[in-house]
Amino acid sequence: MNYHNPVLLHQSVNALIQNPEGVYVDCTFGGGGHSRLILEKLSPNGRLFAFDQDSDAKNNSIPDSRFTLIQQNFRFLKNFLRFYKIEQTDGILADLGVSSHQFDIPEKGFSTRFNGPLDMRMNIQQSFTAEEIVNSYSEDQLSDIFYLYGELSQSGKIARKIVEERKIKTIKTTEQLKEIFKNTIPVHKQNKFYAQLFQALRIEVNDELNALKELLTQSYEVLKPGGTLVFISYHSLEDRLVKKFIKTGLFEGEPERDIFGNWNKPFDLVSSKAIIPDKEEINENPRARSAKMRIAIKR
Repeated sequence: MNYHNPVLLHQSVNALIQNPEGVYVDCTFGGGGHSRLILEKLSPNGRLFAFDQDSDAKNNSIPDSRFTLIQQNFRFLKNFLRFYKIEQTDGILADLGVSSHQFDIPEKGFSTRFNGPLDMRMNIQQSFTAEEIVNSYSEDQLSDIFYLYGELSQSGKIARKIVEERKIKTIKTTEQLKEIFKNTIPVHKQNKFYAQLFQALRIEVNDELNALKELLTQSYEVLKPGGTLVFISYHSLEDRLVKKFIKTGLFEGEPERDIFGNWNKPFDLVSSKAIIPDKEEINENPRARSAKMRIAIKR
């Protein structure tokens, strides 16, 4: 299967593994690139649990007694670790977003490059798809998700145009959706526009930001003091949530301070700035260009 090399592979795994005999979690198994390298660095007593809700991921499972693949959304992290009698972990890694493999399958509808159904489900067991959003959401609902999740400033106009078009014909494919805007978006801006439009729909279909919030909250709960959190994100919506949570333990608002103006910080940052791929990695893997990695140690 076409799973490209994971972004920031060695940097992320080297940061993650501080105790070779520990228990670790790879929240986004995909092609198993991170997991294979983690297992290389673990002792015979180490353990690795991996999550992936995409049923294709099981084809990449690793025959290793230290490894367990859990075919579920990472938002259920705590429940499934408890099921396996794991109360605390030494490190948690998440490489967020859509894998190269998922982008390369037209039938999944994630990519702007191919014509495919308006699907965009990471878990094919769920019934809710992008087609349902595009054809049944109100104009205001569409406008909101394009603004909030696609960061599209003309979200109202975009929503109105879709509502007008679906009155004529049900919008079922990615190409139909793109065709609606072909003559109104300048050619040199189309790729970026389509990417933002598809991102908004994908986030809504998979409830990605709420799932990420749940993962971050539970990660803090199951990490040992001194345990490592490694998160790689690909757009500002994800990165802002990760950055804010690492800094304050919250997703919005400010933490309560003591009389001296201090608050209890949940993590210590390993690097004050996000770590980004170098030019060589970006040349080899263009998907890496938007990646930002944040590493933190639980206090």
